[in-house]
Amino acid sequence: MLKFFKKVVFLLLIPSVFYSQTRPLFKAPKDSYLTATDLHIHTVFSDGSVWPDIRLREALREGLDLIAMTDHLEYQPHKEDIPHPDRNRSYQIASELAKGQEKLRVINGAEITREMPIGHLNAVFIKDANKLLRNDPILSINEANAQKAFVFMNHPNWDAHRSDGIARLSSVHEDLIKKKLIHGVEVVNETTFSEEALKIALESNLTIIGNSDIHGLTDWLFEIPEGGHRPITFVISEGGEINQIKEALFQGKTFVWFKDLLIGKEENLLPVIESNLSAENLKYPKGKQIGEFTLTNHSAAILNLIYTGPFSFHEDGKIFQIPPHSKKVLKIKTLSNLDNIDLPFELMNGIVAPNQNLKIKLIVSKN
Repeated sequence: MLKFFKKVVFLLLIPSVFYSQTRPLFKAPKDSYLTATDLHIHTVFSDGSVWPDIRLREALREGLDLIAMTDHLEYQPHKEDIPHPDRNRSYQIASELAKGQEKLRVINGAEITREMPIGHLNAVFIKDANKLLRNDPILSINEANAQKAFVFMNHPNWDAHRSDGIARLSSVHEDLIKKKLIHGVEVVNETTFSEEALKIALESNLTIIGNSDIHGLTDWLFEIPEGGHRPITFVISEGGEINQIKEALFQGKTFVWFKDLLIGKEENLLPVIESNLSAENLKYPKGKQIGEFTLTNHSAAILNLIYTGPFSFHEDGKIFQIPPHSKKVLKIKTLSNLDNIDLPFELMNGIVAPNQNLKIKLIVSKN
């Protein structure tokens, strides 16, 4: 009877579980593969409010490719109502529901939950969460690495641990990073972005991560019906296999989409923007030296641009915005008719370091 009930529940879930966002959020650079991930989410198997299947439905609706189930190891506020000695349980349920569809992959993870100076860390791509449940958090981190997990610091700017909201490394963190036992850091967590955490990532050569840390519903927290989105870490890999995605994470090949911001190392973010912003169809009306061309934003993100070249525009200022998946016609006053125009821009919502925006140069040519 129980097996029959489980089958009925699963069949009822199919229409909503397998509805998904079909248009890519970003075009991948040539010879690369982009994976949209959320590596920090919670369910009722720690302090979340929902069953694991809801996490799958949300991720599919929002166009994600991979999620990690990362319930707290130590913090179990629902254990009297939902007793579970197996810390892999949320992953087991989610991965079973994900079978039979190719869009979304689920990986196993866990959150090591301690006070400072350790704080909170996530380990993803783990084999057995139970083995990470140790009295000594250093032993938990060592076990995660023994399982070849990718380990990253969670919300180092969290005001429950840092009353001023400034991300800092403790001496324990510095030692773990030196020993290559920590591999990444959240520069974005839930609704916060930390420039100090970005600085730590760049100086310590840690992978830049941004996650939802969702406990309730993503629709509510990130206002998705109104056009919002959760923080997403995009992994840039050579292919879409799990081992290739994992390797790219260890190599630091990521960027983060947070609200209207795109955050990442220049070498990662630049080819993505070059693949998602194009300039085409340069032409001059007869007898005029005002060239017209079209800028196209192929991505789901708003692009806020400032033109830094020598010319001026006829109908726009040098600062303008291109909405997601849209085009903008610009008229540029070049003083003479040119076959090609260099178009240097600064992406004002593209952050490659604290107080440093991404610079990009396009070339538009006559057909």
